[in-house]
Amino acid sequence: MDNDTSEFLLWEFSKIREIQVMHIALLLTLFLMTVTGNLVIIAAVVSDHHLHTPMYFFLMNLAMQDIGSVSVIIPKTVFNSLMNIRTISHSGCVGQVLFFIFFIGCDVSLLTVMAYDRYIAICSPLQYEMIMNRKACIKMMGSVWTASLLNASLHTIVTFITPFCSNVINQFFCEMPHIAKIACSDLYVTETGVLIFSAILALSCFSFVILTYVHIFSAVLRIPSVQGRKKASSTCLPHLIVFSLFMFTGCFGYLKPVADSPSYLDFIITITYSIIPPVLNPLIYGMRNKDIKSSLSRLFGQKLLLLKENEFCVFLFLNFNKKVKRQT
Repeated sequence: MDNDTSEFLLWEFSKIREIQVMHIALLLTLFLMTVTGNLVIIAAVVSDHHLHTPMYFFLMNLAMQDIGSVSVIIPKTVFNSLMNIRTISHSGCVGQVLFFIFFIGCDVSLLTVMAYDRYIAICSPLQYEMIMNRKACIKMMGSVWTASLLNASLHTIVTFITPFCSNVINQFFCEMPHIAKIACSDLYVTETGVLIFSAILALSCFSFVILTYVHIFSAVLRIPSVQGRKKASSTCLPHLIVFSLFMFTGCFGYLKPVADSPSYLDFIITITYSIIPPVLNPLIYGMRNKDIKSSLSRLFGQKLLLLKENEFCVFLFLNFNKKVKRQT
């Protein structure tokens, strides 16, 4: 135990290099999948004016937030493992806490807003354009960012306002429960209270989403056509599944007692709520969505056509040069 908190010591996966490489490969694979999938969704929404609707506006913002959340924790973890070091600076730890909680809070809030968007689209389709207009969507996103930033700032200030009793964090990044564990007793009690308050807010969002989906599924069951019911369910069920996975694992990870020693259970729970949802979101919302698929087909089709045209122009230019040389 060390009271020098100018830097913190993070959890070392293993002293065996082969196991370290295995962890690096796992995290790097998940990171690349997340970034690639979400960038594809962003490119599809930005490039196709047919997707400039509230649903895809929120989806694009969710993709940006997912990239942000994994970028806060995975690159530093992979770098530490490759360099065979465990340290993170005090300011680096503050930054991780602030931005990670900000992006996680944005995800919870935005998934709640997306549930409301689906509710209006299915239960009040005639009023959808009037309620979910451009100005309303921008206000909703502004509220999501503002509330998440205030929540993250509150957590960060409460966490780092007093000294720590140790600098050893039993997690692969600066995760809130593990930082609260090494804080001195007074701060630990205060931070636990803040975590419980945040959990209540998160469960309130979850309750709102559940209530919203009760109304949505009631409306879906009244749709006369089987195809209509199937289409409505296909857009709602994946959202509910991902949100439930994210909420239950996140609340369990933050509210359960923290072990005094490193635990692979903590590692698995953290991976489940912090990395798995950003990996699944592009697959669920993007790759299964016909509009996204059509947009990507047009986008990459145009690029392929442009590439072929450029190759053809180069071919003509080379042939023209050859003919000129022969004539001279």
